[in-house]
Amino acid sequence: MKYAVNIGLEVHLQLSTKSKAFCSCSTQFGSSPNSQTCPVCLGLPGSLPVFNSEAFISAIKVALALNCKIAERMKFDRKNYYYPDLPKNFQISQYDKPLAKDGSLEMQTKEGIKKIDIRRVHLEEDAAKLFHEERYSLIDYNRAGTPLLEIVSEPNISSPDEAHLYLTLLKSLLKYLDVSDCNMEEGSLRCDANISLRKEGSGNLGVKTELKNMNSFKSVKNALDYEIKRQSSLLDEGEEVAQETLLWNADKGITALMRSKEEAHDYRYFPEPDLTPFTITKELIEDIRRKIPELPSNRRARFVSQYGIPEYDASVLTQEKRMADFFEETVKLYSNPKGISNWIMGDLSGILNEKNISIDETRLSPVNLAKMVEMVDEDTISIKIAKAIFPDMIDTGDSPETTVKKKGLSQISNRDELEGIIAQVIKGNEKSVNDYKSGKKNALIFLVGQVMKTTKGKASPQIVNEILKNKLESE
Repeated sequence: MKYAVNIGLEVHLQLSTKSKAFCSCSTQFGSSPNSQTCPVCLGLPGSLPVFNSEAFISAIKVALALNCKIAERMKFDRKNYYYPDLPKNFQISQYDKPLAKDGSLEMQTKEGIKKIDIRRVHLEEDAAKLFHEERYSLIDYNRAGTPLLEIVSEPNISSPDEAHLYLTLLKSLLKYLDVSDCNMEEGSLRCDANISLRKEGSGNLGVKTELKNMNSFKSVKNALDYEIKRQSSLLDEGEEVAQETLLWNADKGITALMRSKEEAHDYRYFPEPDLTPFTITKELIEDIRRKIPELPSNRRARFVSQYGIPEYDASVLTQEKRMADFFEETVKLYSNPKGISNWIMGDLSGILNEKNISIDETRLSPVNLAKMVEMVDEDTISIKIAKAIFPDMIDTGDSPETTVKKKGLSQISNRDELEGIIAQVIKGNEKSVNDYKSGKKNALIFLVGQVMKTTKGKASPQIVNEILKNKLESE
């Protein structure tokens, strides 16, 4: 590519407080339209905002987790613009004195560790939600006033893949902090992207465009991919890129103009007169810091050192807090970290992805997973039987012993019975027997496979191997 890419991301996070940012209205999702409003969030004359302390504490947690410098003094501002989803015709936000700034988030890329700089983290209130029909639009003001945290990165993300990774890691961090459900489908987590291209070697940033209307991390990546191609084509033709806000059309896979260039002065920011500036003491910051749980990066390092599992396993297991909790709960019951990790990362994750559910939506318990892994290790059941019963255990919550009996999959471990079956397999596969005796040890794998096929996977592989070797080497 002749051009270097600079991407900056603005993540908007709805905080999981029970009430709104500046009033006591509920933030519950899915209620009847316009049923969660009051004079404050509707901006009626004479109403006054009162700041939500829980939103403030959650915001501090996020800022600390992102290694930001917390402001000693912060204030709110009015961001003025007219749009139907903004009942007051202004948004209470933060301009020149945000809650926090100068943070970072480290991520492991193909080229090594890369630090993405965080420009600022600030608090504001969400707007209402518009529903556009063919001939008219409807507004639900329930969302208006919901506490919103904006996390703005510097434009040092270099590719759509890096942007996707950054968002994935950021979402994981936010879920660990338990400050939001991060549900993109419900609008709890939203993202805008700024992107510009410049000639390789040039120190000046190119003209940026802002991308909106992206409802998944995949959409963010696809929109950035498209915009890189579009801007590259313009620059190749000697044309200029216009500073615009663009909407992403996922159905057509293209961007479309939303509005032209906007600057901060267009919003006519001024201090919010109904909210005094806030002093943030060091004692308060340290008190909140002590309440921050173990974060993904620290947990990942601990999993490697404490449980001896590979770095890759630890990275996958710690992406989701509940998955990491489930792993640790299981390992406490049966000490085979790598075996348990394999089942969680493999079969369990595959079923969760297929059904598009979380681990909390299954009936599988750490006790039953631990017992199943132990039964495999002790050769009470084969891997094949374990794989056959595992989906049922996830659906029913039954123990592995109960599921084995219910499906009629008890393992054959009786030596007399297995010797009879093995004798028939040896008799029917003379070529493989001769191959083994002539030094082709792989022939044993084939013969074991024939025994397993005959027993429909119920034979104990360990005992089968032992009997086969003895028979072949004694003849």
